[in-house]
Amino acid sequence: MTLRTTLRLLTAALFSLMLSVTLVAPVQAHGPHKHFPDRIKLPVGFLPEGITIGRAPVAYLGSRADGDIYAADLETGKGRVISEGPGSPSVGLKVDRRGLLYVAGGPAGTARVVNVRTGASKPYTLTTKPSFINDVVLTRRAAWFTNSQQPELYRLSRETRKVTTLPLSGDWVQPEGFGANGIAQTPDGRALLVIQSSTGLLFRVNPYTGRATQVDLGGASLTNGDGLLLEGRTLYVVRNRDNQVAVVRLDRRATAGRVVDTLSSEDFDVPTTVAAYQGSLYLPNARFGNPSPGTADYWITRIDK
Repeated sequence: MTLRTTLRLLTAALFSLMLSVTLVAPVQAHGPHKHFPDRIKLPVGFLPEGITIGRAPVAYLGSRADGDIYAADLETGKGRVISEGPGSPSVGLKVDRRGLLYVAGGPAGTARVVNVRTGASKPYTLTTKPSFINDVVLTRRAAWFTNSQQPELYRLSRETRKVTTLPLSGDWVQPEGFGANGIAQTPDGRALLVIQSSTGLLFRVNPYTGRATQVDLGGASLTNGDGLLLEGRTLYVVRNRDNQVAVVRLDRRATAGRVVDTLSSEDFDVPTTVAAYQGSLYLPNARFGNPSPGTADYWITRIDK
C-alpha cells in the first residue's frame, strides 16, 4: 500500500468519526429524556439568592454572604466558585449569550458585570441612596435593576455602560416594607413587569416614562413575590416564604392576567428566584431565618414546569 493510499484511508476514517460524533453527541448530552438531579448541593454557608441559566446546562448563583459567583452543572451537580465577590452581597443576576453576568449588588447600591469565562468583574454605581438593589432583567440594549428601598429603577446600557435612573410614578406607591423585587419584560417586549413583595401587587412599567400601572390579576394576591420568569405569556412568580411558585397567564401587553396554577415542592425552604432549562424550573433555597446561616446547608431544587 502506498503512502498516498494510506493517508487517503486515514482521512476517510477520521471524517467518518467526526460525522458520527457530530450526529450523536448532542443527543447524548442534551436529549429530552436526559435525567437531571432534583437537588443540587451548594457550598455550606453560601447563602444563595439569585439564579440564572444560559443555553448550556449550567446554573450561576450569587452569594449573599460575600458576593461570590458559583457555577453548578445541572447534569452532574458539581460546581465551583468562578468569581470571588467584593465582600458585599450578590443578589439577582442574569447571563447573556456572550457569557456576561449582570449582578445586583443589594445594599451596596451597585451592579457588577462578571465574565463567566475569566471571572473578571467590573462594578457600576447605581445609586448612593439607602438601597437594596435586588433583581435584574436583560433587554436587547440594557440591564434593568430594581431597588427594594426606593421607588426607582436603574438602566445600565449594555453598549456604553451608562447608568440612568427611572423614577416610578402612576399607580406605584412605595410601601413601608420591601418594595420592588423581581423584574421581567412584558410578553410584547415593550414594557417591564415589577413585583412588590410586601403588597403582592404586580405592575407594568413604561421604560421611558416610569409610569406604573397595576396589572389586573382578578383579585389574586402575590404577596412575598420575589423572582420573576417570563416564558411566552406565562409568568412564573416565586413566593419565597410561601414556598410556592404562582403560574400567571398574561395577555400580550400584560395589562391583565390570571393565576392558573401553583407549583410547590417538599424540598423548598424559602426559594427566592427561578430559572428554566428545557422542561424544568430551578430554584435556590435562601432559607431566610435559619439561626446559623454561615454553617447551614443550601441547595437548588428542580421541579417540572
